Amino acid sequence: MCSKNNFNKGTALVLEGGALRGLYTAAVLDVFMENDIKIDTIFGVSAGALFGINYKSKQIGRALRYNIKYAHDKRYMGMYSLITTGDVMNKEFCFDKLVNELDPLDFETFNNSNVKFYAVVTNVETGKAEYIEISDAKRDMEYLRASGSMPFVSNLVEINGNKYLDGAIADPIPFKQALDMGYEKIIVVQTRPADYTKTKSWLPFGLVYKNYPKFVKTANNAYINYNETLNLIRKYENDNKIIVLRPSKKIKMRRIEKNLNKLQAIYNIGIQDCRNNLVKIKNYIEQNIELMN
Repeated sequence: MCSKNNFNKGTALVLEGGALRGLYTAAVLDVFMENDIKIDTIFGVSAGALFGINYKSKQIGRALRYNIKYAHDKRYMGMYSLITTGDVMNKEFCFDKLVNELDPLDFETFNNSNVKFYAVVTNVETGKAEYIEISDAKRDMEYLRASGSMPFVSNLVEINGNKYLDGAIADPIPFKQALDMGYEKIIVVQTRPADYTKTKSWLPFGLVYKNYPKFVKTANNAYINYNETLNLIRKYENDNKIIVLRPSKKIKMRRIEKNLNKLQAIYNIGIQDCRNNLVKIKNYIEQNIELMN
């Protein structure tokens, strides 16, 4: 934790991952943009990073649009891509054709934006989270891909000699990072309901990633880290020091959900939840507060 003398007088937005549950986050960001809610810095992990870029590029509705349109396209993501490429998210389609041709990211607007954007990745060799500032979306696209590369269904992403996977393994909700960097006001967007806690995973990390023991240790303890972060978030929320948005209704979704009704439904919940909290969010951003240790 930082001392209050080191506070950055800005507002940080912390975006949890969660694969296609992240359409909840996409909806929140769309409402922010529609209502001209200004954020200084975004910390996005996994789907939070992949959908969060649309706030910086000012593209309302883009995340929902392409996920609905290409949900059943075998080139997008799913078993076909996993079997043929080793990645459940097809690299060529998702991180080239889609962002450059089919539903282009506005790279110019992104790069010219004053909003700072950090994508969280997990370094497989150290087992630690890294927070990569994305200032040029085209140049740094591989870091965005790494942030959302889920274990077991993704190849390792190698960048500058380092190997990465999903940022959610080491830091699923980068709230503590926002605190440590001194942000005075923090808004957290979670993709799980308020009563959710994570249980120990029994996935065979030790077998599949035996050459990366530090990563295995981090992955096996991820549920502890997640729940400790939840407890910290709830403490700050109960003290009215931060704002937390999380799904007010439960929808059972697969990580790679193909049901268009469910995709639309989780997005709609995000729209309604954010609209219901708009006044609170605006007042919070405008008031002069300081977080205390």
